Amino acid sequence: MGKNTVTVIGGGASGLVASIICARAGAKVTLIERMNQLGKKILATGNGKCNLTNTNLTPNHYNGNQPKFVISTLNQFNVEDTLNFFKDLGIYPRIDNGYVYPYSNQASAVLEVLQYEVDRLKVKVIYEEEVNSVTKNNNQFMIHTNKSKYYAHKVILSTGGQSYPNLGSNGSGYKIAEQLGHTLVKPYPGLVQLKAKADYFKRIKGVRVNGSLSLYNDNRLVKKEYGEILFTDYGLSGIATLQISRFIKENIKDNKIKVCLDLMPELEEDVLDQLLIQRFEQMPYKTIEQSLVGLINNKLIPIIIKESKGNPNEKVSQLSKNIRHNLVKQLKEWIVYITGTNNWDQSQVTVGGISTDEIHPNTLESKLIEHLYFTGEVMDIDGDCGGYNLQWAWSTGYIAGLSATNKN
Repeated sequence: MGKNTVTVIGGGASGLVASIICARAGAKVTLIERMNQLGKKILATGNGKCNLTNTNLTPNHYNGNQPKFVISTLNQFNVEDTLNFFKDLGIYPRIDNGYVYPYSNQASAVLEVLQYEVDRLKVKVIYEEEVNSVTKNNNQFMIHTNKSKYYAHKVILSTGGQSYPNLGSNGSGYKIAEQLGHTLVKPYPGLVQLKAKADYFKRIKGVRVNGSLSLYNDNRLVKKEYGEILFTDYGLSGIATLQISRFIKENIKDNKIKVCLDLMPELEEDVLDQLLIQRFEQMPYKTIEQSLVGLINNKLIPIIIKESKGNPNEKVSQLSKNIRHNLVKQLKEWIVYITGTNNWDQSQVTVGGISTDEIHPNTLESKLIEHLYFTGEVMDIDGDCGGYNLQWAWSTGYIAGLSATNKN
């Protein structure tokens, strides 16, 4: 076996790029994929349009126990490098408020051009085999699958996390890394919907508002996000919800986790109070319920009034100052107690993974096992919604592939 043999485990976004970079450098590459096709998760990204990356790329869009770990990788392979990489493969970009998509708005196009390049470079692709273990002896890796065994001088672990297991990521890479001595930071679902405790959610299912969400743990502000909030029959979804979900972790006991919804973030409380006063004075003949029409979504009005301890049929001319203040408070600080998150099937990304303390940030090579490399979501790094996780996949795939072929 020559020193130019590389086995990539996992044919997702980062594994495909790693395979391409290794093969372009002249390595003999074997790519092992447990599913019956490559890159299934790519097809689901960006609602089927594939949010390739984001032009607002900065390290503060990434999280993990060591979030600064991403700096070196993103500096070595940035947004411009990603755009050029895909342009060379035939993907022309469309940029919408920083979000980058293929011009065709088809995730399938991104997967197709990656597949074309893998085929052109004669990467050996093995489908429907799951790697059970990896061992190393005398500077040689032995990769055991459920059907066979393979040998390589270098291994790139690109198995992903645990989110969307039906698309290929089942957490199998964690076991492999742990067998080789690496430490696992406990994984849990990220970019995922929140479950909440209230009886009104089924009545407002499907309502979308643009507002802000503030996450509190034991009354301590943890994270605040602005954006779309979607009410579901079990709780909350939407981009703002997904962004704060990774900060919930396991601290959901004893009603200590809550979110405060601000339905009118553009207005301070005193300004909103004056707006209501003016509104009520102009239309004193209306009920509370009638007076809120046109201000907030109609389906939310009965709940806002009830939570404010108001009577929907009371004329605003008779409304007490106390109830008006309650309305303002409810519109600005609608408190929802969180009971949990949806599971891995709905999670877009995995929080946690192989500890980056044990990985060289410049090369993505293991500090424990020479010639073992890591890419993408298998590591303890997760990005915000908006193309950041795919950028992490492209960048780490490139760096791991380059590092593996540059080292003897």
